[in-house]
Amino acid sequence: MNKTIKIFSAVLALITISSCSKVNPPAPVGPIPSERQLEWHKMKYYAFIHFNMNTFTNMEWGLGDESPEQFNPTELDTRQWARVAKEAGMTGIIITAKHHDGFCLWPTKTTEHSVKNSPWRDGKGDLIKELSEACKEYGLKFGVYLSPWDRNHEDYGTPEYVADYHEQLHELLNNYGDLFEVWFDGANGGSGYYGGANETRKIDNKTYYEWDKVTNMVREFQPNAVIFSDAGPDIRWVGNEQGWANETHWSIMRRDEIYPGWPRYVELRTGHEDGTHWLPSEVDVSIRPGWYYHPAEDHQVKSLEHLVKIYYESVGRNSNLLLNLPVDNRGLVHERDVEQLMRLREQLNKDFAEDLARGQNAIASETRGESSDFSPKNAIDGNATTYWATNDGSTQASVSIQFNEPTEVNRILLQEYIPLGQRVQKFTVEAEVDGSWVQLADQTTIGHRRVLQFDTVTASQIRMNIIEAKGPPTIANISLFNAPNLLTEPIIKRDREGMVSFHLADKNIDAFYTLDGTEPSVSSLKYQGPFLVNQPTTIKAIAADPVDQRTTSVATRYFDVSKADWKVIEVSSGNKEEAIELIDDNSRTFWATDSDGKQPSEVVIDLGETYNLKGFTYWPMQERWPFGVIMEYEFFVSTNQRTWNKVSSGEFSNVVNNPIEQTIRFDAVSKARFIKLKATKVAGNDTRAAFAEIGVITANK
Repeated sequence: MNKTIKIFSAVLALITISSCSKVNPPAPVGPIPSERQLEWHKMKYYAFIHFNMNTFTNMEWGLGDESPEQFNPTELDTRQWARVAKEAGMTGIIITAKHHDGFCLWPTKTTEHSVKNSPWRDGKGDLIKELSEACKEYGLKFGVYLSPWDRNHEDYGTPEYVADYHEQLHELLNNYGDLFEVWFDGANGGSGYYGGANETRKIDNKTYYEWDKVTNMVREFQPNAVIFSDAGPDIRWVGNEQGWANETHWSIMRRDEIYPGWPRYVELRTGHEDGTHWLPSEVDVSIRPGWYYHPAEDHQVKSLEHLVKIYYESVGRNSNLLLNLPVDNRGLVHERDVEQLMRLREQLNKDFAEDLARGQNAIASETRGESSDFSPKNAIDGNATTYWATNDGSTQASVSIQFNEPTEVNRILLQEYIPLGQRVQKFTVEAEVDGSWVQLADQTTIGHRRVLQFDTVTASQIRMNIIEAKGPPTIANISLFNAPNLLTEPIIKRDREGMVSFHLADKNIDAFYTLDGTEPSVSSLKYQGPFLVNQPTTIKAIAADPVDQRTTSVATRYFDVSKADWKVIEVSSGNKEEAIELIDDNSRTFWATDSDGKQPSEVVIDLGETYNLKGFTYWPMQERWPFGVIMEYEFFVSTNQRTWNKVSSGEFSNVVNNPIEQTIRFDAVSKARFIKLKATKVAGNDTRAAFAEIGVITANK
């Protein structure tokens, strides 16, 4: 009996000692995220799908006067959407269930302006249901966009519409399974069809929709869903549609100041360091210039380089990325979009293939209570629920990752333990290289996820120094990577003076080229900087990674005579001096005639000397909202500017839907010192004619 009592006493003593030595975690600092917000943070990267009536009217904002008969995709396959999103590494899909034109993608009882009156599925279809089921099949989360504005509804602007809007939301919240996000646009009120009234209606978007009721409905029926708008209440717009957040980026804001259509939206890009609520940002950007599918943008899908930049400046800057896929009028994610999505997935897989910090030694300047519960090893264990923390009152500290042997590094991923708030205000990153410390970065905020890129270093250790913080730092993750160089085909450009330059996505990549039409290799001419090409020349080039010897496919550009001596000497209207934009060898710039100019529009160019021509080229405007696209033309040549010979006339076939460089070849070679391009018909009602670039094809091509 005495022995039993002794054992029990010893165990009790150990428990007591253990309890006494328990170190409490740091207290929360500032606003902290809810459970639904924490789950949303984990999603990181997901798809926006704009597919609705606008897809079939070739518009971005429909007026509301469209007929349901116009909605008729021929190959609609929501499983293809979900499969593409999954294979691209996305975690969910948000669909435009109703856009501003009021057309509903589900058979709502609130309006006749819906799929139930369309020829698609004989009026028996429910696209929201199909997509919800496809997301479930592919393990994706599902969300809906429901535009508050409705340019079709005859009662918009009255309480009767608000009741219908709430009913639409009720239907979406209750009939399509779990939702992870409900998305409300900030565009509200203006001109519209409104049941045939065709007028402008304005509302107070702070009060009209009864947002408190809307929020309560979402909380009641979808308690795990986050609500998006300028003011949240769960997540906020990032303040632009270009795909980036500011480098300093807080997940907190003074939320009570913000409302839909808030004019100080630029503050959304940074957040408020003294914020009162957890209101993290979502970066919404389209893979094309437009949100909806337009055939004219098939050649403007964002490049791999651009998409990688967006990822690092959104996900890598404490935000989530909502990348829009404009499903086409067949009802499919277009093959060009799919190609770029998969290239992005492949590149990101390479960039973050191996966490070099895992399994290494981590040491810190201090550890909270010297407890293993808050050891710096927690920051490299791959477990987001453990973290390194310092003692109360300590707002400066450092942690080092020591390698077993010198290791090449060029990326660092940092994460704070945000259940206790966002704390870090300023930090640096250093590398020990050959016994000396080299600073790699000097930055401000971290938040849920911060990714920094820097030139590759061969380091014995990497050290993060926290210079300023709101409280004891809590670092959940430090990951290190050695991403390969970003290898993409060279972009070959020439300026007006004839100087050719190559744009390479990564400064560590080499380029090699030929000027005689032969296929380039790493034994060809190496690109060292701009060089002169003022005669007809075909340039072929490849990019090559000097590290692993990877090469790209061949990029090819043909340049005819340079435009250094060209002059625009006559225009039918507009500013002749500014017309140099149409001969600057840059298709991204343009010049246009005046809207009240005489028709047809024309320009006359002096080539500087006489050439034998066998054709010409025309680039239409490449702006987001193009106008003045020439559909029909006449082309003249002259040797003396007095006698003109019309050598070609006709149409630029399908130029509106495919606004790339148009190449016209003559039936016979024509001698010319002067050329005249006359626009006899332009697209749309705008009478201006726009010219991004005019070129010639000489006879020795």
